[in-house]
Amino acid sequence: MARRVDTILHMDASQRRHGSVSRALSSLMVDELRQRFPDARIVRRDLGMGVPLVDDRWIDANDTPAERRSAEQLEALRGSDALVEEIRSCGLWVIGTPIYNFSIPPVLKAWIDQICRARVTFAYSEAGPRGLLEDRKVFVTIASGGSKVGSEREFLTPYLRHVLGFIGIRDLEIIAADQLLMAGEEKVALARQQVKDAVAAL
Repeated sequence: MARRVDTILHMDASQRRHGSVSRALSSLMVDELRQRFPDARIVRRDLGMGVPLVDDRWIDANDTPAERRSAEQLEALRGSDALVEEIRSCGLWVIGTPIYNFSIPPVLKAWIDQICRARVTFAYSEAGPRGLLEDRKVFVTIASGGSKVGSEREFLTPYLRHVLGFIGIRDLEIIAADQLLMAGEEKVALARQQVKDAVAAL
């Protein structure tokens, strides 16, 4: 059965504004999705512009039951609440990210810390933790200079699969242009074709 897509979240985590391969691949993915789902709304989130870090105020507010939060605590969680509502409203996500030092960029980790919230995006039960954001499709377009995706020295993809799975995301597809310093043009061309094939297969 064909997937219905009403709202698409387009996120980028690269600090590079020009010449970023991960940004180029995520943009291509969104362009292909626009053609496939012309009525879909696009929600844009550029993590490269900065994401607040979790601090004492945030932790205290998050640990306080929602009905007992003060005005100051509500303000401390306002940005996080907006990010959570953003991901809740989108049934398909496109995340473009580079690999920095074998792992995820700091801004992507900051975003994850803002959206992973007990009783909001996951819940604990007698059977263990359960993700509350199910029935969503996530594409991740990745670029790396030297790291080979899937190797024992690459920690971005296993971490993303685990942490997004923790909040309920099971349908996650990786498209990588990796080891660009060794075969850049060839890897980018292959990744571009994989993007188009992935959208066609939806």
